[in-house]
Parts: sequence; C-alpha cells; structure tokens
Amino acid sequence: MHALSRRQWLQITAAGVGAGLWNRASQADEKLKDIACRSVHLGYPKAEGVAFYNTCRPITSAPGTYFSVCGWDAGYYGIQELANGDKLALFSIWDSEKNDPNAAPVAERVKTEHVDPRVRVKRFGGEGSGGQSFFPLKWSVNETYRFIVSMTHKDGRASYSNWLFEPEAKVWTKLVTFSVPSKRTQMRGLYSFVEDFKRDRQSTTFTRRAQFGPAAVRSAEGTWQPLHQARFTGDANPVVNIDSQIVESRFELATGGMITNEHNPLNQVMTLPDSAVTAIPEDLPQTL
Repeated sequence: MHALSRRQWLQITAAGVGAGLWNRASQADEKLKDIACRSVHLGYPKAEGVAFYNTCRPITSAPGTYFSVCGWDAGYYGIQELANGDKLALFSIWDSEKNDPNAAPVAERVKTEHVDPRVRVKRFGGEGSGGQSFFPLKWSVNETYRFIVSMTHKDGRASYSNWLFEPEAKVWTKLVTFSVPSKRTQMRGLYSFVEDFKRDRQSTTFTRRAQFGPAAVRSAEGTWQPLHQARFTGDANPVVNIDSQIVESRFELATGGMITNEHNPLNQVMTLPDSAVTAIPEDLPQTL
C-alpha cells in the first residue's frame, strides 16, 4: 500500500517521526510526481503507551483513499474507500520485512487470537508482510469515527487489538486481536496519515482531506494522556499541493487536487492551544 518499505516505516516511527525523517528517509522522487497524491502524515512526538485512542472526521474522499487513524511502529488502523467505492475499516500488523507473504516462517507469522464474525482476515505482502483484517463500515464524510488500538505482551509475543465505536449501536467493539513474536512492550512512534493508493494519475486530481483527534495514549499504569502536538510530514513525492492546520481541537491533513500549502510548512510541529485540549472521553473501554 505504501511507497515506503517496512524497514523505512520502522526507522521513522521508532524515532518518533519527530525529526523529519519522513523526508530524510526517502529524498524527493520525481517518479512519484503526477502518479498519486502525496502521502501526508501527523507524527505525535514522544508518544508511547499500551493503547492509542484517536478519532477521524473525513472531510473529502475519493476512490483509492486510506485515512490511517492509529499508526505505530508495528502496524496501522483506519478507514478506506476502495477503487469501486466500497468502504471499510482496515487493520494491519507486520511480521516480516520480506514482501512475499509466504516467506516468513510459520512460527514467526501474525496469528489471529480473536476475530469478530463480521471481519475478514488475510495475509498481505508487497510492503513487508503480515496479517490484515477488513470490517465493512459505511462511513460518511463530515461524520466523526472513533478508534482504539491496544496491546499486551506475554511469553515473547505482542498482541494488538483494534476497537471501533460502532456509530449505530453506540458501543465499543473489539474487532480483531493479532499477535506476533516481539520484544515490544509498548506502542511507539504514533502517527496518522492520508494516502492515495489508487495511483492512476487521475487520482491526483481529487482532494483527500481529514481531521484527526482529539487523541490520547494510555500508559502501562493505566493513565490516559491527551496528545496535544503533531508534526506535519510528507513522503518522497515532490508535489506541493498539500496542507495541514489545526481546526478547533483537531489536526487536519489535506492532499491532492487544488490544495495549496497555505497554513503550515512540512516539518512544522503544531500545538493545540490549551482551550482546545479536550478531556479524555469517559466511555472508553475499561478492559482493553
């Protein structure tokens, strides 16, 4: 899905995304110009913990769009609009840097520990390999959706669960739990991004825009901490029709179409004003 390799993702996220490594990890690549909208990201500096809560309000979408809401050094979780217009929630965990999904030894692959009956699970390759899941979600623009990724560590394996606040039922649902051999005991390098994965040249003419947050991270001790800062970065695509700004209590990302960079330059760290840092929601699941 992504122009960056898994190794680059891990290098970037392990450093907290805060040093502008999106741009240093892959210098300007003219081959990407006019093929796809530039991928744009929010890196939440120095944030790490055992659960990551975030929200997404898609403003403008198009076929071939991924709004990654909860990303970290081992995977990502968000919503997609597919090329045929279908919409879903996508949750992926890496297990190997090899692009062949059959290359990793079976014992080292992602295992499915829990799956909601409405979810489809499969292996993926092409950007490293691992396990991914798909949940049908008829999301709409200008509506806010809420997400959590939580983790535990036991017997040399890290287990990651994705949670969705289902809009109609108004309940938190654990969709999938994936586990993978790992020494990780916390989620690091937290990020969000907007991506055009259709990449057919025509896709560059459509704007993709979304607002993220309020977001929070939970420590191993169980305390939730609001994320009030985010760094704006982009991938190696050299085009400049990208932008980011703070809108009320949210961080906004925009790319493609007629977007102009009129608010914040790349690598700018945005800080929410004190008045925009909202309280942690009281309805978050007590057991993650």
